[in-house]
Amino acid sequence: MPPPPLLLGDGPRLALLYAAVFAGIGVAMPFMPLWLAGLGLGPELIGALVALPILVRIAVTAPLLGLIDCGVPARRLMVAGSLCLAATYALMPASASLGWPVLAVVIALNAVGGAPLVPSLDYQSLAAVRRDPRLDYARIRLGGSLGFLAASLLGGWLLGIMGTGSIPGFLAGLELASACGAAFLLRRVPGGPPRPRTAGRVRLPVALWLAIAAGAAIQASHAAVYAFGSIHWVGLGLAPATTGLAWGVGVVAEIAFFAVIGRVPAFRDAPFRLLGLGAAAALLRWAGLLAVSGLPALVVPLQALHGLTFGATQLGAMAALSRLAPEGGRGAAQGVYAACAALASASATLASGAAYRAGGGALAFGLMLPVAGIGLALTLAASRAARR
Repeated sequence: MPPPPLLLGDGPRLALLYAAVFAGIGVAMPFMPLWLAGLGLGPELIGALVALPILVRIAVTAPLLGLIDCGVPARRLMVAGSLCLAATYALMPASASLGWPVLAVVIALNAVGGAPLVPSLDYQSLAAVRRDPRLDYARIRLGGSLGFLAASLLGGWLLGIMGTGSIPGFLAGLELASACGAAFLLRRVPGGPPRPRTAGRVRLPVALWLAIAAGAAIQASHAAVYAFGSIHWVGLGLAPATTGLAWGVGVVAEIAFFAVIGRVPAFRDAPFRLLGLGAAAALLRWAGLLAVSGLPALVVPLQALHGLTFGATQLGAMAALSRLAPEGGRGAAQGVYAACAALASASATLASGAAYRAGGGALAFGLMLPVAGIGLALTLAASRAARR
């Protein structure tokens, strides 16, 4: 049975909800490590606390999203998750005063609350696009990129005025807004009766497993640039302002890609073409960043490929899920992809850290080339399996 209709009007409401959800991510990702450092914690402990949410998401995302297939509305997961995030962010300052083990427990609970948000919203958006071909997932998802960028800028401004101590409270407020957005913007989505449990789990087709693995591998190949890009580029002689410009170019390229790709018929609902485009761009991007040691000015234009390495891969993975996931297993499939992407990214981040210590940025970026190559090979295999 297909998901119940989204009586929301059209994509702008979903795009607005993406903006609300990604606003919290846009503040937490760059600034929570600064708050942890402001507590006086050592770098090893900060690294462990930053990695903890990744490990939690790997474990809990698929089971939580599987609840959708049992009749739990995605809207309910989003509201509950956002409220959990708001509560745990508000509790973090007090828990930190009780010691880092208590803080670690709160951070783990925070990760549980955040795990279903983006996959649940993707589930809702893909269901809407399947029902109404006039909607464009890329244009809807564009709201998330804009929300991330705006919140990052606002968070940096707030940090300069109020200091790092304001970060948890600011995040709590953003997550309360996200909970209200999910309750209001998705308020008319009826929660159908629970699905009768079958004798076994709904099996995902081989082509979908391969597409999930391909998307996870291509996204994981970003690990070196996410973790060590700024450090490496400053070491090459780029000014901090130029390094910031490089990151900004990547975000703008992502936004531009989401804005225009829906108008290209060859890539509309073409999961394997999109995944292949993302993998090919990743090979070009990491090879280019590997070769810029003598020409650091090339970093900025190479960052424009982020629109393809991230954007095309994201759209390709979502298109594969929409086309290939069976009814009764769509929620679980969405959770499996999120968990696989987190696992692959965590593994690639650890590997790139070891490579950076052993051989600097050149070795770390070089290691990402075979990861992207694996993503391309899996994409080709997924395409062949789907044709069969």
